[in-house]
Amino acid sequence: MTNFDYDLFVIGAGSGGVRAARIASSHGARVAIAEEFRVGGTCVIRGCVPKKLLVYASRFSDEFDDAAGFGWTLPGRKFDWASLIAAKDKEISRLETAYRTTLDRFNVTILPERAMCLSPNEVRLSASGRTISAKTILIATGGHPNVDRKLPGIEHAITSNEVFHLSELPRRIVIAGGGYIATEFASVFHGLGSDVTLIYRGPKILRGFDEDLRNGLVATMQARGIRIINEQVFTKIEQTPSGLAGTITGGETLEADEILFAIGRSPNSRGLGLEALGVQMDPEGAIVVDNHSQTTVPSIYAVGDVTNRVNLTPVAIREGHAFADSMFGGKPWQVDYSNIPTAVFTTPEIGTVGFTEQEARAQYGSVDLYKATFRPMKAILAGREERTLMKLVVDAATHKVAGVHVMGPDAAEIVQMAAIAIRMGATKTDFDQTMALHPSAAEELVTLREKWLAPGEAAA
Repeated sequence: MTNFDYDLFVIGAGSGGVRAARIASSHGARVAIAEEFRVGGTCVIRGCVPKKLLVYASRFSDEFDDAAGFGWTLPGRKFDWASLIAAKDKEISRLETAYRTTLDRFNVTILPERAMCLSPNEVRLSASGRTISAKTILIATGGHPNVDRKLPGIEHAITSNEVFHLSELPRRIVIAGGGYIATEFASVFHGLGSDVTLIYRGPKILRGFDEDLRNGLVATMQARGIRIINEQVFTKIEQTPSGLAGTITGGETLEADEILFAIGRSPNSRGLGLEALGVQMDPEGAIVVDNHSQTTVPSIYAVGDVTNRVNLTPVAIREGHAFADSMFGGKPWQVDYSNIPTAVFTTPEIGTVGFTEQEARAQYGSVDLYKATFRPMKAILAGREERTLMKLVVDAATHKVAGVHVMGPDAAEIVQMAAIAIRMGATKTDFDQTMALHPSAAEELVTLREKWLAPGEAAA
């Protein structure tokens, strides 16, 4: 077959798929994109964006509490969940329209139905039954929340899909998980006034993050009143006259109005016809691709969470862009997965880029550490005891800054800028020679001078 209906057919209109479609079309390709739900994908519709809106809402409780220290007298405050969700839904609809408008502007055909692969160059649309041919097919179907389907009563639990559409704010919520989503929603619901319990199967939340960040967040969340239960899981969930009752491995029963499972996500790769075509997938269901996002079937590519490489929205966007430039723009390039900054929008917030202390020690052997913990200026008059943490991890041999880790207000904003310096190979001397911006929290990153020594460690 030499004549195709399209040069590129994209399955999935999330961040990666939309970027790939738009860039490919800008290079002159004829592009169609199929989406069975809503244009925008997990991040825009039921992920990063609506979550961040809820994070903002949850932090107003702190602002109201702190205002008195600055001379403000506030009348009785009242929170309305329905108003927040309505405002969130309005913004999500606006963003979806913007995504559609962009695709229309780039002449990308949007097909609002599920698509599956029939052959290396054909897809079938489920609703209309149409068969469409394409020279290249891109899978960008993202992932879905995990649940323990063998758990008795799991049907009573919700996931991050349903949490954005609750009819009312739960008075009591138990959250299963210890990663980004679980900890973020623990902070959100606590800030909005819910009684929150976090249960995690591991010994400590946020596995993979720097230990100082993990320890600092645990201490602060607990001080705020969030209960954290480690090394336990649910054994059953039951409905009761007053809500839900979840029994955990230690025998305790946790009463709740909602039980949220946030125990990770899995690739949306099933039911796409890929296995029959010989597209290789790993044991987790992730589509196996090479450095150019090409699968084991040469005409089929995949980007984003469905490949389970680095499951972050900016990464999916970068992968989609690289694919489109390389395939249709005559500008081949590959995604660099090193030094990816990331944030956890808990309260307090975490921002991090580069190696953790543990990773740096494994990589370099000898590292220098610089740390500061302090009450941010705003907290002083507010009477708030929470402290900001800043940490630099430095390769002792080259003096290059290998990691920047921040916990505190605006951590994400600070680390995004620090990521530029890390990527450029900045040394500790570069940080030292940068003039401080005073008064700011971020100035601590360029004024740290004393090496931090572990207990029992001698100074060099």
